[in-house]
Amino acid sequence: MNYAYLFAAIVSEVVATSALKASEGFTRVWPSVIVVVGYGLAFYCLSLTMRTIPIGIAYAIWSGVGIVLIALAGWLIYRQPLDLPALAGMALILTGVLLINVFSKTSGH
Repeated sequence: MNYAYLFAAIVSEVVATSALKASEGFTRVWPSVIVVVGYGLAFYCLSLTMRTIPIGIAYAIWSGVGIVLIALAGWLIYRQPLDLPALAGMALILTGVLLINVFSKTSGH
């Protein structure tokens, strides 16, 4: 269940951050509501995750996967380009998350 909460936190944060751009500086109501609710849900789910998964590990996974998904959302939704260095950096982030999950004894498996 811990990783389900972490997954929910990541998805909520990605939705909220995507809506943050659409809110146009909090001048549009519905995207702004999605931002507030999304971040609230993200932090709540992240706090539930941290009951059993160490804070550094949970945050590393949450932020790393979130960075990659936000970049992909920007590319898909807002047509923001991703160049080779950006893609390489995201590959390194995902590699780090995988190393933590597969090899770390502190990841709370």
